[in-house]
Amino acid sequence: MSKKYAKRVNELIRMHLTDLLERELHDPRVNSAQVTISDVEITPDVRHARVFYSIIGDDAQKAEVARGLASAAGWLSRELGKRLRTRHTPQLTFEFDESFERGDRLSRLLDELKGGEELTAS
Repeated sequence: MSKKYAKRVNELIRMHLTDLLERELHDPRVNSAQVTISDVEITPDVRHARVFYSIIGDDAQKAEVARGLASAAGWLSRELGKRLRTRHTPQLTFEFDESFERGDRLSRLLDELKGGEELTAS
């Protein structure tokens, strides 16, 4: 499978999953939080897809969203199969994407350092 095809399928899956989560999934565990699909990685045979998501919330809310997404994975995969025009519909595995949290933490640390430099300069 070419990289261009994989990239296009990844983006199509991300787009359709975002739409399904926003409009058609009626699971209160997932709908109570703002879930953002950040990336999708399919295997070369397009049978499996790792879906990376992020939310802003505490650990309890993250665990609840993870359970909701795992519960809805079969339904989401079936709905995705109706929308995609691929030979196989990928089995979805959801993984929490920590990159947003790390970026936020680094940004706060840099702001603290900047604030400390301004105090010493005065």
